[in-house]
Amino acid sequence: MNKIPLAELMRPQTLEETSGQSHLISSQGFLTHLIEAKKPLSLLLWGPPGCGKTTLAKLYANSLDAHFYPISPLMHGISDLKALIEKQRQSPLLSQRLIIFVDEIHRFNKAQQDIFLPYLENGTLILIGATTENPSFALNKALISRLRVLQLHPLSDDELEKVLLRYESKVRSLHLTLEARVLLIRMAQGDARHLLNLIENIEHDLGEITPQKLELLAQQRPALYDAHADTHYQLISALHKAVRGSDPDASLYWLSRMLEGGESPLYLARRITRMAIEDVGLADPEALSRCLHAWETYEKLGSPEGDLALAEAIVYLALAPKSNAIYTAFKQARALAKETSHFPPPPWIINAPTSLMKDLGYGKGYVYDHDADDSFSGQNYFPPGMERVSFYHPRLRGFEREMKKRADYFQKLREQKAEEEKL
Repeated sequence: MNKIPLAELMRPQTLEETSGQSHLISSQGFLTHLIEAKKPLSLLLWGPPGCGKTTLAKLYANSLDAHFYPISPLMHGISDLKALIEKQRQSPLLSQRLIIFVDEIHRFNKAQQDIFLPYLENGTLILIGATTENPSFALNKALISRLRVLQLHPLSDDELEKVLLRYESKVRSLHLTLEARVLLIRMAQGDARHLLNLIENIEHDLGEITPQKLELLAQQRPALYDAHADTHYQLISALHKAVRGSDPDASLYWLSRMLEGGESPLYLARRITRMAIEDVGLADPEALSRCLHAWETYEKLGSPEGDLALAEAIVYLALAPKSNAIYTAFKQARALAKETSHFPPPPWIINAPTSLMKDLGYGKGYVYDHDADDSFSGQNYFPPGMERVSFYHPRLRGFEREMKKRADYFQKLREQKAEEEKL
């Protein structure tokens, strides 16, 4: 028994012993309803590590009169799965359903996932999958459509405290000071399995455990982050939106979360520069230079010194005036350009380096703007037959106030020139 991990020994055997996921296992919860009704459905349990996916899968399976087989993509292949299903089909106990539990089901590739489809369709098996990855990206749409997707959440501090109290009631009390108890819960970071692993590291110490001793005995949970998975996209989205929302503190937090998780600072430098272009724009033209300088600084200094340059750029962006006017204008211009690519430029603004082109009227009538008293000719630069379009509408924020003054000035001159030509 001593070889069995504490997390497995302490696995809840009833819903009442389970911590967290009250939205699923309360008296009115969906999973509680399924268990009480013994209703066989194929499920996908989606949530972070240590939130109870395997426990809930087993509790649900135990409520059904069925054969339960756990498999792992790391240890079993499609041939194993086919053999298991065929064995069940030839079994004399055909009245009993087959439940297959696949932990980390996203590790089966999209082609391998297709093996489940016909068996789910004809009712040969019930599939319970567990994944830490966003099913929208990790699983086939055809497979998702045949599963009830249940999202699980990290455990709160109170829910982790319940796990700790359950250990102390079943095994023994830990001589934790109040501060150490709070630290232990915080170190688990919403992961019940990691909390029990931490307890396993300290349970043989019979003396008083202070925060200092706890940090020596226990192991800090690595940051929950995967630079190539869903967490990566969630956190960069949170960082971008915090900057856009002009919140420097939240921006620094999400930047730190990504750096602590091992994200490439050069990736962050690129995305930070994108934020300057997209969300600050010409409201503060200095923002782009700041971000490029931070990027260059990191390339020269590396971590950890260069990390501070990224932090400075993030705070500058968060507190800069915001405008997406140029971003919006450029998107509209690109869309119109795609629709009107058959329109040539006006012949009077096309150079005529050959006599043939001159004979065809290229360059004829062009007015050199610098020859005008106000250095503005007011000519039309859009294709002939195409109405003038206004894309750029500066915001009355930051430097774009000045840009609006300039745009309005030239528009007024343009209208005056047009009136003069009519006369």
